[in-house]
Amino acid sequence: MKFKVKAHDSRLTSHDLFFTPHDKFRHFTKQEAPMPSSRRNFIKQATLATAAGLVATSFKPIPAMADNKTFIHHVYFWLNNPDSKEDRDKLIEGLKKLSKVKSIGSFHIGLPAPTNREVIDRSYAVSWCVFFKSSGDQDSYQTDPIHLNFVKECSMLWTKVIVYDSIDI
Repeated sequence: MKFKVKAHDSRLTSHDLFFTPHDKFRHFTKQEAPMPSSRRNFIKQATLATAAGLVATSFKPIPAMADNKTFIHHVYFWLNNPDSKEDRDKLIEGLKKLSKVKSIGSFHIGLPAPTNREVIDRSYAVSWCVFFKSSGDQDSYQTDPIHLNFVKECSMLWTKVIVYDSIDI
C-alpha cells in the first residue's frame, strides 16, 4: 500500500512523496503514482505521513549570523581546592554573572554526571557550555568586559582549564 503526500520541500516540486508500509518512502512521478486500496489503509498511511512530516519539520538548525555557523564554546574547570564546595559555588556564581554577556545565545553550567565508563573524564569540577550564533559573537564574548572581569575575579579558583570549541558542519 502506498499513499500520496504533497511535499513541502521546494526542491521536490516535480515529484510527490509516497510512503509505503514500514515507514519507507520513495519518489514517484505523477504517472507512476499508486493509489491506496482501501479507506482504512489510506487513513493509516495518512496518519503515518502526518507524523513523519511533523518530525521532519521539527528539526531546524539554530539560525546563524554572518558566518552561518553555530559556535559552541565548552570550558572545563579544575579547582585549586577540588573538595571545596565554597570554591565551586563561587565559580558557579561567577559563571552566572558571565551569562549576562549579550552575544551569548544560550549556556549551560554543569557538574560531572555520575556515569562511569572508560572514556568518561569526571575529574573536572564545573563545565561551562556556551552557544553563539556565529564565531563573530564568540570573538565579541572573549573581549566583553563581563568576560574579562570573570577571569579577573575567578581565575584564582582554578588550577586548570580546558576549552573545546566547535562549529556546525
